[in-house]
Amino acid sequence: MKVVFMGTPEFAAICLEEILNSRHEVVGVITVPDKPAGRGQKLSQSAVAKLAHEKNLKLFQPEKLKNPEFIHELELLNADAFVIVAFRMLPKEVWQIPTKGTFNLHASLLPQYRGAAPINWAIINGEKETGVTTFLIDEKIDTGNILLKSQIEILPKDDAGTVHDKLAEVGKKLIIETLNGLENDSIQPQPQEKPAELKEAPKIFKEDCQIDWDEDLERIYNKIRGLSPYPVAWTNFVKDGEIKSVKIYKGHFDTESNSTEKSGSISFENNQLKIQLLQGNYFIEELQIEGKKRMTDKDFINGIQDKTGWEINQNT
Repeated sequence: MKVVFMGTPEFAAICLEEILNSRHEVVGVITVPDKPAGRGQKLSQSAVAKLAHEKNLKLFQPEKLKNPEFIHELELLNADAFVIVAFRMLPKEVWQIPTKGTFNLHASLLPQYRGAAPINWAIINGEKETGVTTFLIDEKIDTGNILLKSQIEILPKDDAGTVHDKLAEVGKKLIIETLNGLENDSIQPQPQEKPAELKEAPKIFKEDCQIDWDEDLERIYNKIRGLSPYPVAWTNFVKDGEIKSVKIYKGHFDTESNSTEKSGSISFENNQLKIQLLQGNYFIEELQIEGKKRMTDKDFINGIQDKTGWEINQNT
């Protein structure tokens, strides 16, 4: 089939490459306009734009998806299907164009975790499994009829990065399976179920990433791995009245609460970076102090001279 692909990040680029390696033909690619980024504010391309240039694909980067000229150019491509991966909400004028429909790959087992951050929220909430779903686009967000699903296990040591990579692998294969099924009419779209409890996956902001050390230790552990490597959970260290913002990428915990230190104090016993809490201990394994690079707990400990009087400050 002739396919138009729409997407932005690395996850989407992985899926686009899989379509390029299939028997289907990519006749057009749509992604966001290049944007200034970094200190020099140089124009930065999305991962999908970079791949499209590399493969000499017909690339569109419209500011407005309702632009009549853009819609006319889409119609001229005469595509059988549009494939969406991590893009933006499409107007009806766009998604109703292809004869076989427009479908989205979503990184959850719909209807659960509709929204912008399904991978993060599944881990934050302590789920043991997640997956990817292809579904037909309609007027609402992530509510269209289901085409296919593929499920994976979330392991205790997984974080958002490892689950992202697993889902990219199964997701790219599910897209090809979906294209094949639409081509030969072997897929029967099904309405989404209406579960008793519907879990959402809204966009995550910086304030959502601050760690509440009064929470259950397992919730803290899940939050940190669910936000790693992006957008990253954070807290404040305080030493001699100086507050430093600290991103925490990785760690583990135990529930032994036999220390004489007060809750929130930081110690460096056995070359480990330990936070003493009422319900146990959290051990930081990888962190980033503001103004520094990401480092291991050992590197952090080796870099400080006075190892007394460190504690957590919960204030923003």
